[in-house]
Amino acid sequence: MSVPGLLHVDMDAFYASVMTRDRPELQDVPVIVGGGHRGVVLSANYPARRYGVRSGMSGVEARRLCPRAVSVAPDFAILRPVSRAIMETFRSFTPVVEVMSLDEAFLDVRGARRLFGGPEQIAEAIRARVRAEQGIACSVGIAATISVAKLASRRAKPDGVLVLGPDVFVDRVHPLDVGELYGVGPATRERLHRLGLVTVGDVAALERAELRRVLGDHLGERLHALAHGLDRSELRPGGAGVFGFGEGTPEGSMGAQHTLAVDVVDTDRLARELLSLAARVAARVRAAAKVGRTVMLTVRFADFATLSRSRTLDEPTDVTQDLYVVALDLLLTVLGHHPGRRVRLLGVALQGLRGIRAGESRQLVLGERLPGWTAADRAVDRVSGRFGRDAVRRASLLGSL
Repeated sequence: MSVPGLLHVDMDAFYASVMTRDRPELQDVPVIVGGGHRGVVLSANYPARRYGVRSGMSGVEARRLCPRAVSVAPDFAILRPVSRAIMETFRSFTPVVEVMSLDEAFLDVRGARRLFGGPEQIAEAIRARVRAEQGIACSVGIAATISVAKLASRRAKPDGVLVLGPDVFVDRVHPLDVGELYGVGPATRERLHRLGLVTVGDVAALERAELRRVLGDHLGERLHALAHGLDRSELRPGGAGVFGFGEGTPEGSMGAQHTLAVDVVDTDRLARELLSLAARVAARVRAAAKVGRTVMLTVRFADFATLSRSRTLDEPTDVTQDLYVVALDLLLTVLGHHPGRRVRLLGVALQGLRGIRAGESRQLVLGERLPGWTAADRAVDRVSGRFGRDAVRRASLLGSL
């Protein structure tokens, strides 16, 4: 088996955590997300889980187990931007990210060691970033294959990191119930138990041919691999359609965000931060040979209240100044409606991305913008590509946040 280099990052009670993070009165009481009339529970916070409430059960059953639970409806206008921001955080550590759902993804960090350290260091850095920027917790499993990484993250919950390397796989995993294996559901678990295969070690002790004879070729082969920690170790970058992009295809938006070292009310300082973020996003968009039409701004205040505003341009762009001008106008509008409130986090994203068409001009004229911004961006890209991202910076960003 290969050296552990795959991370499975899973948000802890994602829907419940996001829907209650700005409501301190709900932090310590049982909360159920979803589970309305004849509906199923999407998520439950940990106080509710102590009563036996679990995602996937009916709302009727959840309320029977925990009559005093507070029911909250999922708001995907809030959940999706948080999810996108989290996935962007993952991609700041490695481009090899396989998105599984709104709240979980696999990351291959084998190529990121020189920049960010070993897998455990990267896992802790990711957890710290997600907590600081999104106000929620996540758990990380580290292993050499996806099935073992998934198992590790589940056993690391809540709010932990667990490494299951090849050297400890037999000692740590073989004593577990066979239902712990990735992809073994209740029906398969019950069938295996009836056959006397109660633990992972019981399955591992059988020859592959015997497993195939007893369980059928497909399930027998699959369980043999899982019980020996053998599974896929190469990821498929992309996602499963959660954000409107299919597996293996580029996402429809790119963004960047930053949690400020201190809460800021000064507009000039916020504008400089916004320029820095716009430059990062535009550079990524250009590197992918894309353009986009919708600029989205995210502002999180000191009390964790979060606002998102967007504007769609007449023509697509990949120019830093275009993103900055629009994002700044959106920011000034938000601040005008919330005077004196301190800002904790800023984010900028360019959405509606598509590839550059043959012969298409990449120049977009917005108002009275000075000419030459496109050429300036290209020059910065060339210098940054050779000497690093901080080799050249705008004068207004020198000594900034």
